[in-house]
Amino acid sequence: MKIGVLGVGSLGTIIGALITKGGHNVDLIDINQENVDALNQNGAKITGFLEETILVKAKNPSELSGKYDVIFLLTKQVYTKDSLESILPFLHEDSMVCTLQNGIPEESVADIVGKERTIGGVVGFGATWIGPGISELTTELEVIKKYAFDIGELTGEITERIKMIKNILENVGYCEIVTNINGMKWSKLLMNATFSGMSAALGCTFGEVLYNSGAMRSLANIADETIKVARAHHIRLVEMQGKDFEFLELENPSEVSGKIAFYEEVWGPHANLKASMLQDLEKGKKTEIDYINGHVSKKGREKNIPTPYNDMVCTLVNQSEKTKILPVFEKNINMFISLSNNFMKA
Repeated sequence: MKIGVLGVGSLGTIIGALITKGGHNVDLIDINQENVDALNQNGAKITGFLEETILVKAKNPSELSGKYDVIFLLTKQVYTKDSLESILPFLHEDSMVCTLQNGIPEESVADIVGKERTIGGVVGFGATWIGPGISELTTELEVIKKYAFDIGELTGEITERIKMIKNILENVGYCEIVTNINGMKWSKLLMNATFSGMSAALGCTFGEVLYNSGAMRSLANIADETIKVARAHHIRLVEMQGKDFEFLELENPSEVSGKIAFYEEVWGPHANLKASMLQDLEKGKKTEIDYINGHVSKKGREKNIPTPYNDMVCTLVNQSEKTKILPVFEKNINMFISLSNNFMKA
């Protein structure tokens, strides 16, 4: 079986290396030639909660040949179209493309490669790209042994091919097959829209959001909007890492304080992290904000569900992308507080 990992950043480096270590024939595919060269010359170096260097095969898309049976898609969504179109000549009729990206890319992926070749997936651990060929695992191994991946057919069926994907990914960590992959993706979307969205919009760590009452009031409304939009589209969020995110829906603003313990339990261990979207802003790169909070806003408009808090996150991050000026916490938190105050008065 021939496997490709398309997009060799923080997660792609670790996933590609560990699947290779498991004895599979894997190509790590990336457009960054410096990264490709470092991987081929020095191997994939994993630091953090795992210290290991693994010999791998890395290729630029221009160097590909033959047909891939499985592609694990790990590019950022802003590069999905270009990346998949470059790989199309190297897919056969029964090839599988498993999405392991942030957000909910399955519809756009299926438009390019075909719905019958698309499998949904969610990654349950984190990593930071240190430099060419080097990635830091930022999640404890015990967590990865329990919650590394959730995958599923778009139809909800338990097929032989989904079992095969599970076996491949379990070279990295535990992989669960789910029958409601869309609900799982929306649960992960909520995780990203809340703390990653606010981290990028405010220019701070998750902890600085978590321990600021004004930020948490806005964040709780981001979660509430996400749940209500999903439900309007007949999607129920499913449990993720043992937590029911439907609990975060708000009936009225006074309920926010009753949700804080939930947020602290789930995100407290990650207080020192800052969103990859904020790291993109720091590097002058375009973020995935339009595919995270922007997806909630887009799907909200389709069902006439207002999403002012998700809209605000998009506005602030898009503004930083355009001006190349990093978010200022004090300035932007005041904008969220004003938004909240306006709704309290309404």
